Amino acid sequence: AQHWHEGHPECGGRAQSPIDIVTARAQPDLSLPPLQPEGYEQPESPRLTLANNGHTAVLALPPSLRLRGLSHPFTAVQLHFHWGRPGRAAGAEHLLDGHRAPAEVPGNASEMGLGAANAPGGLAWLGVLLEVQTHTPLQPTDPIAPGVRPQPSVAIPTFSIRELLPAQLERYYRYNGSLTTPPCSESVLWSFGERTAQRSSRPFQLEQLQGSLYSTEEAEPEQLLVDNFRAPQELNQRPVLSSFPRGEWVIAIVFGAVCGCVALFLAVHFGVRRIR
Repeated sequence: AQHWHEGHPECGGRAQSPIDIVTARAQPDLSLPPLQPEGYEQPESPRLTLANNGHTAVLALPPSLRLRGLSHPFTAVQLHFHWGRPGRAAGAEHLLDGHRAPAEVPGNASEMGLGAANAPGGLAWLGVLLEVQTHTPLQPTDPIAPGVRPQPSVAIPTFSIRELLPAQLERYYRYNGSLTTPPCSESVLWSFGERTAQRSSRPFQLEQLQGSLYSTEEAEPEQLLVDNFRAPQELNQRPVLSSFPRGEWVIAIVFGAVCGCVALFLAVHFGVRRIR
């Protein structure tokens, strides 16, 4: 990552992501409207597609999903995952007051039309930080059968994407940043939910996820896909806004239990090596 700027100059820019969100320095902006996901409870598509791109696991979202509460409606594109490695529960990209959560799930929505990824504010990302329930043992999952050829993607039954998002979408942090992998386009409006409630009894299968994906192609030596997060970047005097008054702050985490269903699919279906 430290050499990305050599091939992708924007990776060395002054508005890069991720960052460490210092909550005490966030500037309240009560004019920020609540975020309003539409169609996330029951996606129209009966099945969704998961893919391993060698950097992360990507869940493609149907275009019927919309994210409102921004300058204009954005169309959902995908969400993906960042995690650490077995035995080290620290894999989120964004930090909150210096704390790195075990995992992060950013969801991406795009402006309508071509060139959105390169237009200022053309992409909107809603970030969710995951905390693992350490008091609840991980549930066993069926191992991937040995000798099964990895696949670049897998279809899974649809489920409520809304359950992955914070319950209170009127409370969030916001700043202008970038993609966290090349080309590192500085066209992203980042929002981080301030709080959500635990809604599932199944714990997040983080250790299963960390041990079942590969960053290498089929013909290459096996290399687990771990520590797939970028180091925090300099803020460079960019303002970080909060949609709620200072003094009402609660750490913006999402308990990993709400993502157990997705992680279970990943663990069972997804011994996937990188397919270019």
